[in-house]
Amino acid sequence: MTSGGPVRIGSVISDVLEKHGLKDQIDRMGVLDLWPELVGEHVAGVTRAKAVSDKTLFVEVRTSAWLMELNMMRADFLAKVNERLVEVPLDRIVFVLAETE
Repeated sequence: MTSGGPVRIGSVISDVLEKHGLKDQIDRMGVLDLWPELVGEHVAGVTRAKAVSDKTLFVEVRTSAWLMELNMMRADFLAKVNERLVEVPLDRIVFVLAETE
């Protein structure tokens, strides 16, 4: 902090996150909200971006048939995601079968 006067809280938070190595991870987590827009309505209807761990996005898939289909298209989805996450790209996407109740 500086002694020159008030500082915007946003810049303080950003500095703290950067200092502790969390800023990139938080930026990557933005993909959770972007997922439906990036993959389209049809795929978004059968998937749910669930979590980001390090540089890996975990996506739940409704059925095993869709799981197989999406695994074949994984590289395309990763490219779309990384077009939006240019400064904090992901390394991989893992599709997992959603648990049913």
